[in-house]
Amino acid sequence: MRSVDTSKYVRWDAPGVEKLPPNEEEDINAVADQINLIQKAHWNKTRHAYSGTHARTHGIVKGKFIVEPDLPQHLKQTELFQNGGEFPVAARYSTEPGDPGLDDRIPQPRGFAMKLFNVEGKKFPTPDGQNLPTHDIEFNSTPAIDLADAKTTREIIDLRIKYGSDPKELYKHLEARKDTELQTARDKVHNTHLESTRQYSQTAYRFGDYVVKYALVPSSETQKKLYEETTRPEDGDDILHRWLQMFHRDHEAEYLFQVQFCENLDEQPVEYSGAVWDPEKYPFQTVAKVVFPPQESFDYDRKAFWEDHIRVDPWLGLESFRPLGGSNRLRRVVYPRSSALRRKMNAKKEIFVKSIDEIPDGEANRNASKL
Repeated sequence: MRSVDTSKYVRWDAPGVEKLPPNEEEDINAVADQINLIQKAHWNKTRHAYSGTHARTHGIVKGKFIVEPDLPQHLKQTELFQNGGEFPVAARYSTEPGDPGLDDRIPQPRGFAMKLFNVEGKKFPTPDGQNLPTHDIEFNSTPAIDLADAKTTREIIDLRIKYGSDPKELYKHLEARKDTELQTARDKVHNTHLESTRQYSQTAYRFGDYVVKYALVPSSETQKKLYEETTRPEDGDDILHRWLQMFHRDHEAEYLFQVQFCENLDEQPVEYSGAVWDPEKYPFQTVAKVVFPPQESFDYDRKAFWEDHIRVDPWLGLESFRPLGGSNRLRRVVYPRSSALRRKMNAKKEIFVKSIDEIPDGEANRNASKL
């Protein structure tokens, strides 16, 4: 097995990896208030509360997260990758904004969130002190996040709240910013089949001894070919979930889970999540495979249970896979605040599931399992 020079990899606890900017706590709390305001606005339209972001569900699937037992030593990081094995996984496809009724034909970043089960190791505790046997991993279809730090997030969400109903006015303000290209990239994404879409962590994470970003790469030839197909005006406003349904009913989906090591903090900043780490200079390395067998991806039981009771949160998982940087410190406050308001307004209880079997299969998937 080829040896790897790990001396160039930045340690997660090295000086300079994380630097708290001034007034960050104030900015984070302001963002939490903004997200709650967005949730209340959508509740006023639908009389149902959704997550402040990623409100639109396109599908929920179950499968396996497979770690090979013979990974090179530098990839045997965190309890998840040390010994190999298979972990049950439930995953949700979504659209990033907080509008649950957003037309699928409008180009926007798409999300993918996974909850892994049977994961051993020291975890960040739940609010009631539980050490769950789960680990949460979330992705976005753009490699860099426009909400690049707490200050930027506060400014951008403020603009979206004020001018979201007037795109011309919103763009006038975005074009006055120094990060215009980053802020307008979301409206230019390749609006294609979700099953063919590469997904990214956007932010940095501890990876055992080191610092990484990660990605999820569609690996079957069928999935890769679907990337050529884009949404059309005649497709209908729910085309993405219908495409997913058709694919998952007849095909197995396969992805590679890859990590990209941090080697140079000047070129690969942790605190600013609006920068893409050059994949040519700092290549991704495969550490696992994710497989979803054929199934009904838009199951009403699953959708209702997930939206009503489940929170996917990178701070609900392994300490050895710790979220790093300002965007992730923001999530540690905003996600619980958003979840708490949603449960209160919907009169639902947040459930910290411990087994994949707690997530419903629905009639179609129960019948399929008997065949």
